Amino acid sequence: MCRHTPACPTADSADADAARVVADHPEQGWRLLCNGVLVFDDTGELLPDGRAIAPHRPTPVGVLSTA
Repeated sequence: MCRHTPACPTADSADADAARVVADHPEQGWRLLCNGVLVFDDTGELLPDGRAIAPHRPTPVGVLSTA
């Protein structure tokens, strides 16, 4: 799908979010990347094959998790 040089990362690569934005709809809370990944404002994703990636928000610095 990507025709950029160098090519953007594929949808199944670890850095898929680094692909270029081809459609941006902030009023709806999503953007489409050139590799076919839909990225939502809550950090969730929908891959081109229909798989969903749950939101993956980073833990703020200084916050410790308890076991």
